Amino acid sequence: MRQLALGIRLRDEATFENFVIGANAEPVAAVRTGAAPSVWIWGPPGSGKTHLLQAACAALDAPAAYLSLGPDEALPPEALAGFERAGLVCIDEVDAIAGDTRWERALFALFNACVDLGTRMIFAARAAPRSAAWAIEDWRSRAAASVVYQLRELDEAGRIEALRRRAGRRGIELPEETVDYLMRRRARDLRSLLALLDVLDQASLAAQRRLTVPFIRAALERIEGTRS
Repeated sequence: MRQLALGIRLRDEATFENFVIGANAEPVAAVRTGAAPSVWIWGPPGSGKTHLLQAACAALDAPAAYLSLGPDEALPPEALAGFERAGLVCIDEVDAIAGDTRWERALFALFNACVDLGTRMIFAARAAPRSAAWAIEDWRSRAAASVVYQLRELDEAGRIEALRRRAGRRGIELPEETVDYLMRRRARDLRSLLALLDVLDQASLAAQRRLTVPFIRAALERIEGTRS
């Protein structure tokens, strides 16, 4: 896969093989197989939207474009021009620009250009396309023409599986009691759990210690102490 340059690096772990499907077999299949020319997946933060979009780009044996329109990105609407020539265009956090007419016109133009050239598009948002606060009705109609899927958050078993997979890719052993401790004592949403694992991985490497419950407890106390 050759990603079209936008200063956004695809995460190495964002592959279909690393995605824990849970109750999302249908949307994952839609993103992976490319049966529909335009797919819109929506769900809460941490449900795996970014992972799926980046996995689709990584799996494509052709140039692919991944763009995020979230508040942390500094892209102008003009950045969308020309990406209809890619084999796939994935636009993350697309509803973050709802109400901005310049952005909506740019999205409308890109969508039409992709339809003309047969370029596949995948959108990700926190809401379904008809629920976002769009300012331009033509764009709302275009967005709603996508095949729409809601992405469900993983249940506890799924979150544990995702945590173990991330740990395994880093060569980290997570004994049962360690997983139980993390699930009982800390934030249980997947995004927070994976971020916590990243922090603990760095701490264990620095201390040359395994991620046991006593080590995690001590590491978290140190971290929280430096923040207070």
